[in-house]
Amino acid sequence: MEKVKEANTRAEDTRKFQLVVIRLGDEEYGLHIDQIKEVVLTPNITRLPQTPNYVKGVANVRGNIIAIVDLEEKFGLQQLIENQQKKDNYTLVIESEEMKMGVLVKEVPNTLSVTMSQIEEAGNIVQDGQSDQSYIKGIVKLDDRLVIMIDIFKTLSENEISGIFKMNKQNAAV
Repeated sequence: MEKVKEANTRAEDTRKFQLVVIRLGDEEYGLHIDQIKEVVLTPNITRLPQTPNYVKGVANVRGNIIAIVDLEEKFGLQQLIENQQKKDNYTLVIESEEMKMGVLVKEVPNTLSVTMSQIEEAGNIVQDGQSDQSYIKGIVKLDDRLVIMIDIFKTLSENEISGIFKMNKQNAAV
């Protein structure tokens, strides 16, 4: 019985899955490929009043009005670059049954095939009682780089998701 459990554990450790890797600040973040609907050139964004700074506004993506979020600003990873305007060229379109949103990124994301054995659990690393960092799922260990694996749907609180959901519903009704 013990050998069967060990064989199952080894099989899970070698099972591969795809991550979409994006750069936020100076770090790389990986999102499970199933969380991404598509990558598009960033459309014109219309700013909405009384929204948090990291919610850049709404945009029309293939006929759908979606909220556009800047995770660099949400995570506090913005770099101060003098005499250079921040330019976000691409938007990851994220969609679930609960919400649709876009995430700004500076460069075309790439994909990465990883196994469970390459991932260090986040609970062993991140232990900050002051903030909820349950969106960090683990750290992917590669030869010369580390990729922070996140669950994009957990990066926003329930209130933030509710606000985006309401925003999307109101814009869909217009």
